[in-house]
Amino acid sequence: MDVLSTEDLIQAERVLYHHFFCYVKSMALSCAVHLGIPDAIHLRGGSATLSELIADTGLHASRLPYVQRLMNVLTISNVFTASYPPATGSPTTASLSSREEIVYKLTATSRLLVAGNKLMCGMSPMLHFLVRPLTITPFFGMHAWFKDQATSKSFFEMAYGCDRWEMTSKNAEDNSVFNEAMVADSQLVMEIILREAGGKIFSGINSLVDVGGGLGAASVAIARAFPRIKCSVLDLPQVVSQAPQGNGAVDFIPGDMFKFIPPADAVLLKWVLHCWSDDDCIKILRNCKAAIPAREDGGKVIIIDTVMGYGAQDTISKETRALYDLYMMYINGVERGENEWKKIFEQAGFTDYIIVPGLGMRSVIEVYPR
Repeated sequence: MDVLSTEDLIQAERVLYHHFFCYVKSMALSCAVHLGIPDAIHLRGGSATLSELIADTGLHASRLPYVQRLMNVLTISNVFTASYPPATGSPTTASLSSREEIVYKLTATSRLLVAGNKLMCGMSPMLHFLVRPLTITPFFGMHAWFKDQATSKSFFEMAYGCDRWEMTSKNAEDNSVFNEAMVADSQLVMEIILREAGGKIFSGINSLVDVGGGLGAASVAIARAFPRIKCSVLDLPQVVSQAPQGNGAVDFIPGDMFKFIPPADAVLLKWVLHCWSDDDCIKILRNCKAAIPAREDGGKVIIIDTVMGYGAQDTISKETRALYDLYMMYINGVERGENEWKKIFEQAGFTDYIIVPGLGMRSVIEVYPR
């Protein structure tokens, strides 16, 4: 093997350290949200100085230079923007007052992290779900999972001795964090889908059952946009028990998708199938097929999930989809390409499908029965 040039060594070192420290970026984002920094900037009208952030988040003034270092990471990462004052010296000799005059502003990304913003779907609950010890710990056992060829357990099961859904049933805090994250994600995804393709996807439907629909965020959004559609949610008892009461637009049904799916014109499967093996997906889809009428009578299954290879092909989009696919391994889940989806549909007894692209990381797949 050839000896690396100095330039190649420097580049390789830079790339490796970037990978080594990637988790610090997630932790910095989590820290900023827990401190309430996006909210503080939002309440200041969308921009705030460093000293204003210190005051509004209730931090001691001695933390100011450390907050600046935190915000430096998040501005380089394009979560926030920063407007710097005219230089008054080198970075090491700049005065405290100079540092205080840096003005931080929200970007489209950080606007999604503002809590209680009625004009924008908030993704802070998803951040709290993904960036926490319970979610991250299983990944420390990934290498052991690869070496243990005899195990059928996920590395979540190897870490905790139960599968993901058992954890929500016996850990009330996890159940709450999980459900809140799914609500946040559903609200954002449904806003995009209803804006761009809602009329086409939901036209002609009078009833819909959202299988694994959690606390009903997607169904509520559909019912608001299309009041004629009678929406119901089927999910596990520990999920349905936390569903909001008194919402006449959506019915909540405790149950198991592997056993029975209530009849409706359409079944919605919103990032459900990527949690399961091909065989399990086929079982779920066969139950869906039994619940809906024939295609000529308007029956269809609406799947919202990733289709690998579809969507934007820039580096961030491709890397995010690849990371999402690897992430799903922690519960033995998988993201699929079109050919993999097609095979599952055919084995479940469906004859045709349409993929609606251009809806962010996920696609909508309309699947039709014979």
